[in-house]
Amino acid sequence: MSKTDRTAHARLSRRGFMQASAAVASGSMLAGATPQALADVPAWRQTSDKVIRIGVVGGGFGVTFHWHEHPNCVVEAVSDLIPERCERLQGRYNCDKAYESLEKLILDPAIDAVAVFTEAPNHAKHTIDCMEHGKHVIAAVPACLTLEEAAEIKEVKERTGLKYMMAETSHYRWETITARRLFEDGLFGRLVYCEGEYYHPGIGAADDRLSMRGGERTWRWGYPPMLYPTHSTGFLVGVSRERLVKVSCIGTRKPGDLGFEDNDYDNPFANGMAMFLTDQGHPFRCNVCWDIHGHGERAQWFGTDAALYMDGWGGQPFVLQFPGRSINTMPDYWHMVPEDMRYDTGHGKSHPFLSHEFIMALVEDREPDIDLYESLAMTVPGIVAHASSFKDGEQLDIPSFDIA
Repeated sequence: MSKTDRTAHARLSRRGFMQASAAVASGSMLAGATPQALADVPAWRQTSDKVIRIGVVGGGFGVTFHWHEHPNCVVEAVSDLIPERCERLQGRYNCDKAYESLEKLILDPAIDAVAVFTEAPNHAKHTIDCMEHGKHVIAAVPACLTLEEAAEIKEVKERTGLKYMMAETSHYRWETITARRLFEDGLFGRLVYCEGEYYHPGIGAADDRLSMRGGERTWRWGYPPMLYPTHSTGFLVGVSRERLVKVSCIGTRKPGDLGFEDNDYDNPFANGMAMFLTDQGHPFRCNVCWDIHGHGERAQWFGTDAALYMDGWGGQPFVLQFPGRSINTMPDYWHMVPEDMRYDTGHGKSHPFLSHEFIMALVEDREPDIDLYESLAMTVPGIVAHASSFKDGEQLDIPSFDIA
């Protein structure tokens, strides 16, 4: 599939920016760029009575979504292996039906789709199990941890024809929505360079609270940073739809931390800093770090005609720069989702947008914006980057999992 085809396949509405600016008609697209024009997409309105019955698995991250507030969705059942988390899911989604495991939940014929918010090493297995039982899937990141798992998910999705979406929050951060609209309307000029970073101090360390539960190690103990790449790669792939085709990655260690000396991943790295090359010949810097003084997800996009800077933990402001002027006000996109969902539950107001997009893809019988191919384009580069770290940054080729 060509880049043009991918962009058309996954494109959000492009209305507003060029239509709303009188300057466009006079040939100057940049002169009319305002937060109001950027946000000028039609307000969502309900056009179908179809109801999607979803099962939600995983009472940690899984309680932060908005399924029960979408007029086209009902939470049919929930599940978590930990009883108190299962009860939390039931309370959040006003759901009486609970199963003791995902394996039991997917046998329920009333369920159309499953939201998989289980441990990262189980995402591929649980996605495949759900699809083999006829369920559409939205899953937490990453989509998989190995190239073999990527191939297996692709095979089952294409064989069953079911819908898959990865719940990548960076894709629906409002800065990314803005960057996507700028790109699709040509207002970056050529998007030459992008930087994406995800910093979460403590992950993987032996003394981190998320590394242990009930005296046992969790999946986060020693977890490789580059096997959690999508909060960074999503900032580029989710905007330009480019594919990352080569990578050189340097990993750094945390001496003396047992988490990175003895783990199920044979992983010694607490940080990963990668330089990618895209299929359009563009460089992309991507960092995923557990052991630096920094926090959160952030990106910067640089084009020949405009640049966009996300705000950040270090105090960096939001700035959209054009020649001779800057915009410092974030566009407001709340009108793109149903009214009852218009509140923030984390990750830059992305959760209601993720919930809405998955439900509407099923209602409208189309592929979601973050479909399997976009998901693997965000996930697989990190797998190869991790391998590069063991080769002192040797540049490696990244395989494609797009439609042949």
